[in-house]
Amino acid sequence: MNSLVAGEAASAAQREGTLPPEALPEPVSQGRLVLRKFLHHKLAMISAAVLLLITLIAVVMPIFWPHNYEDASFPSFSPPTADFPLGTTQIGKDMVAQILRGTQFSLLIAVVVSVVATTIGVVFGSLAGYLRGFADSALSRLTDLFLIIPQIAAAAIMAKVFGHGSWFVVAIVLALFAWMPIARITRAEAMALSQREFVEAAKAAGAGTGRIIFRHLVPNMVGSITVNATLAVAQAVLVEAALSFIGLGVQPPDTSLGRVILENYAQVQTRPWLFFGPFVVLVLISLSINFIGDGLRDAFDPRQRRMKA
Repeated sequence: MNSLVAGEAASAAQREGTLPPEALPEPVSQGRLVLRKFLHHKLAMISAAVLLLITLIAVVMPIFWPHNYEDASFPSFSPPTADFPLGTTQIGKDMVAQILRGTQFSLLIAVVVSVVATTIGVVFGSLAGYLRGFADSALSRLTDLFLIIPQIAAAAIMAKVFGHGSWFVVAIVLALFAWMPIARITRAEAMALSQREFVEAAKAAGAGTGRIIFRHLVPNMVGSITVNATLAVAQAVLVEAALSFIGLGVQPPDTSLGRVILENYAQVQTRPWLFFGPFVVLVLISLSINFIGDGLRDAFDPRQRRMKA
């Protein structure tokens, strides 16, 4: 009865506008709300766990694995056994060790591509959206120019000419052809945000272009930047794999999952474990990152109020 009376009193006080401050619900910050929505996205959390597990295995397992990825002293085309769970390659290398090494390089290339492409895209898009006029026209035409260039062909030529298949050069080249979608999205958001009151206040206070962009515009675009940076990782994994699969990407002594798949593609019918081992890891990485990106997009979407499963 006392609780019922208290509840009725609180309701009456709320209707009259006299609800005490301690009875009001605690406000939730935007960051905590985004995190809460992301943690309730079951598919994204499962994908994050899978990606984390793959990364930990690729980084930690080689320390304890008895076979080195460079060791080619084993029997050629050994079938799966307790010592070689995925057999050995044509030149006598342990397949598990090759997959671990390839996963390390593929993830490293994807992260470098994402960071560089996101940085270029955010800078160009923010400048175009905020400055407008000639700067917007020039940067937009530059973006259009890069969009019409065939990414795979251009990356293959540049990686071959400048880096001779070095993983770092391949990553930088791929990043040079991956920033355009991020720049377009950032430009649109910067144009909308530049009309807001806080930007006008910063201008009135004498803030320069760089300060307005990086202290006021970019922090308010962190949601879309994070989502697109995550999706850029997934795209980079697949593009690098495709480039290496046709023999124009990463070259020995560096390697990647695409390179490992290329080297064992001819065995897909006679020794399928040599092909499907790295192929399954590549698919799991790509799907996991894409589902994480979907979860982040839903979490940052202010219209998405219901926490998705």
